[in-house]
Amino acid sequence: MKFIKKLFADNEGATAIEYGLIAALVAVAAITAMGSLGNSLSTTFNTVSGQMNNASDGHL
Repeated sequence: MKFIKKLFADNEGATAIEYGLIAALVAVAAITAMGSLGNSLSTTFNTVSGQMNNASDGHL
């Protein structure tokens, strides 16, 4: 009986799970933000590359 009471009174496991969930949420947010940033950078570099090619051909 003491073991069961002690088990329910122990909050260390719950705290570790909460920190794990927070870390997972932060990781998902970071991956989403980096994916969006990557697409934006790709578009920007493609635009700049196209403009440089047009400028080198004499077409502005």
